[in-house]
Formats: sequence, C-alpha cells, structure tokens
Amino acid sequence: MLLLAACGNQDTEQEGSEQPEVDGEQTEENAEVGGDLTVDLTSDAVSLDPHAANDGNSLYVMTAIYDNLVYLDKDLTIQPGLAESLEQIEDTIWEVKIRQDVTFHDGTPLNAEVVKANLDRVRDPDLGSPLGFLFDMIEEVREMDEYTVQIETEFPFASLPAHLAHPGGHIIGLQSIEADYEAIANGEPAFSYVNENPIGTGYFKYENRNVGESIELVKNENYWDVDAKVDSVTFKVVPEDFTRIAELETGDADIIYPVNPNDVTRLNEAENTKVVQSDSANITYLGFNTQVEPFNDRRVRQAITKAIDKEVLISGVVDGVALEAKGPLAPTVFGHNENLEPLSFELEEAKALLAEAGYEDGFSATILTNENRAFIDIAEYVQEQLASLGIEVEIQTAETGAYLETTGNGNSEMFIGSWGTVTLDADYGLYPMFHSSNAGMAGNRSFIDDPEIDSLLEQARQETDETKRLELYHEVQELLVEEAPIVYLYHSILLAGLRDEVEGFYQYPSSFLFLRDVTFNQ
Repeated sequence: MLLLAACGNQDTEQEGSEQPEVDGEQTEENAEVGGDLTVDLTSDAVSLDPHAANDGNSLYVMTAIYDNLVYLDKDLTIQPGLAESLEQIEDTIWEVKIRQDVTFHDGTPLNAEVVKANLDRVRDPDLGSPLGFLFDMIEEVREMDEYTVQIETEFPFASLPAHLAHPGGHIIGLQSIEADYEAIANGEPAFSYVNENPIGTGYFKYENRNVGESIELVKNENYWDVDAKVDSVTFKVVPEDFTRIAELETGDADIIYPVNPNDVTRLNEAENTKVVQSDSANITYLGFNTQVEPFNDRRVRQAITKAIDKEVLISGVVDGVALEAKGPLAPTVFGHNENLEPLSFELEEAKALLAEAGYEDGFSATILTNENRAFIDIAEYVQEQLASLGIEVEIQTAETGAYLETTGNGNSEMFIGSWGTVTLDADYGLYPMFHSSNAGMAGNRSFIDDPEIDSLLEQARQETDETKRLELYHEVQELLVEEAPIVYLYHSILLAGLRDEVEGFYQYPSSFLFLRDVTFNQ
C-alpha cells in the first residue's frame, strides 16, 4: 500500500466504516440509541496499556478506548484513522499526515509530538514492550511539522500499514505517557500508570475498574468520528461457560464471547438469544517447548503430530465448527499456502518415529492449558491419543494470566494455545510466533530457534515484490510443517452469543469486537 487518501468531512461517516448488521436491515424506528451494554468475557484484561498486553481480552477492551493512525474496515482493507494519509515517499520512508482537531479523553490535542512519543515508547528497549516486535524495523520517527511525521524503516517493509492498524499501534495521550515514565523513575513498574489511567481518543472512554470483576467504559461525547450508539459498555469477567450462557439467557449480559461450539444449538433455540458466527484468522494448536527434552527432538514432535486425528478432534471437541489446519495461517490471511502437505494422522508412523528417537516405550509429560473448556477438552483428547504411544500425559490448568506467564517464561512442556493473525498478513502470523528473536512473551512460546526459519522470515518482511514475498512465505510454511514446533489443529469459527435485541454487532477475523454501532432493537 503506497498511499492512503484522506477521508471526507469528519462530520459524516467515514467511507468504509459502516459495519454489517447481525440479522439483516435495522430500521431507525426500532433502533434505540442509548442504553447500557454488558459484555461477558472469560477473563480480565492483563493491561489497558496498548504497549503492555497482547492477549485477546485486553485487546477487546482497548479497541474501544483507543484509535490507530489507520484501521481495517469491514471489507478488511486499511483506511485512514487518526492519520488523514499515510504515504510511502521513499522505499524506507513513510509520511503521515495527522488529522487535526482531534482531542484525547483528557482534552489534550493529538499532534505529531504525540504520535512520535507513542512510536518511540513501544520501541523503547528499556521498557521491553511485548508489542515491540511490531515496530522493530523502525529506525527513526521524525516530527516534520505540528501535524506531520515521517517514519523511517531499516529496510523496505510493505506490512507497515497493517502493523500500524494493530492494537499495538493504538495512540495513547501524551500526558499519560509522560506520567508513566515519571512513575518508572519513582520506582513503579513500567506500564502501570497507563494501565490505571488509560487515555485514548476512542468512541468509549475509561470510567472505572474492579480488578478481576469488571471494566466500565462510557460514551465519548466529543468523539472525532461517528459516535457510539450506547451510553456505556461494561466488560464483566465470567470464566465459566455455563454462567455466561445463563447471564445471556436472563438478560444480565447482552453479548458473551466466546461461546463453546457445543452450546450453539441451545442458544439458537432459546427464545431471546442467538449465536453469531464469523470467520477467523486464528490458529488453535498444541505447542511444544522445543528447548526441553524430549521435545527438542523433531522426530518426537512429528510423532505426536501424526498421533492426533484432527477430524475426530474437531468433531468431538468443537462439534465440527472449525476448519482443519494444514499449517499456521488461516485462509483469511494474506500469504496462506493452500497447497501445504500436512503431517497427516498415521499412528504406525508415529510409533516408528518415536522409536527412532529412542522413546519406544514412551515417556511422561505435562500439558498446560487455561480454563477455556474447549482447550481442556483438547488436552483430554491429546492425553487419550498419546497413551497409544506410551506417552503418559498429566493435564494442568491455570488462570489465563498465570498460563500466559508460565508459557511465556518457558516453564511448560506441552500446552494448548491459540494465535490470531490480527493484521491478516503473514508477517504477523509467522514472525512473532516462530522467529527466535520473539521467544517467550512476544509470541514464540515454542521457543523454536531455527536459522533457516529466521532467514526466510527476515527475507519475506524485507521483500517488496509481492510475488517473491508470497513464495518466501509459502516456503517457510512448508519448513514449519516439517519442523513441527506446534501441532496445527484447527482454525476456529468465532462464536459470539447475543440477546435478540442487540443489533449492529460485528466481529473481525482477529476476534476483536466492534461495538461502536451496537444498538438495542426494541
């Protein structure tokens, strides 16, 4: 993308920003503007600082508080947001014209100084942002005038607009950033101030939080673009599937996410509820810590991969509501290799590989999962399947925050995980998950360290020719199938539960909830 043109009048709806309705057309006579929206999620946000958290529940909340320079519209094309335009003026220089007369929730203005401060902060090595990998190719951000910045990259990087559209590119108020640095100087942890005082430009603004219970946002009455339709949204922490379902059925919740596939029929047949299905850019997988024995042996990883019948798993665990994965990228992602040859289910071959690796009699290991019911079911299925190889598996469960910390620190053997390619570009689906520089919290929880994989990923993100770039991504996917740092199980279908009166809801393939246009149809 070489140029993003400026949008039209800010007082009218942006071209491409209109989102699809849930069930056909919504009439103005029935749509009620106002009201308080309640959304049940499985766990609390890890942080409300966009530079501090990359987990789904944090991003679901933050996408309503903050805006980006550019964003993905409903057609999944990049449109101007806080930037009126983004132009690649040289191979390694992008010029950003910043929208004027935009204010943050605290009344401070958006300008070039703020944009530079954000891009400098997420790349600050002293802070160690887990989102820093998104922008590590940026060498310098320069203020050209009050509303213009230039971004210079180390090499030509075609995916920069997609990365700026990621929640890691959310723009935080300057006073919050400065206060966070001051807090660090006084001995406070990095990111703590912004987490407790999240200031963005989004259509909702932060009101209050009961840690572990709920986060309340209220409508931003001075929003620069199209206003939110409801007065407030409260994100409640409800870990148990059946409790979320009960709250939806009784009206204590208006939207719940996720819905377990085995509960879809119940909600669709109930009098006042329904399930909305959306294509995803996610991969659900069984991960290996490739730095610990015996998972540092590729033959062991391949054997376990070949011992898992994905068709049976999908049918039994998610009631068939998923797409079997051949590799790491979903079909919704640019760079997906549709011609991949996966390591298919072959139990005898699995036994032979295990014997060749010296584990003919099997071994003992653990699988870690969070409290997601589908993930626990996957772990139990894998436990049963691996018993046929003589592998004795103990299942361990942890709260999401503890799970992320344990796997990110490399203190697990096998684990059930998922990754969403938020940018819908192969660079984000592969580089964070499999490049050795991102081992740990940044995304490479398998700790795979392969020079050939690293080289291909580096070449692909620097390649400007789209055809050659695709060839490199196809090649690295073939290598990732062979190396098997994870077992590519399935690409999920996103399932959100809604009350019948909820209209205007949309969910991106990344799984982010778009709540700006939600109304109550009375």
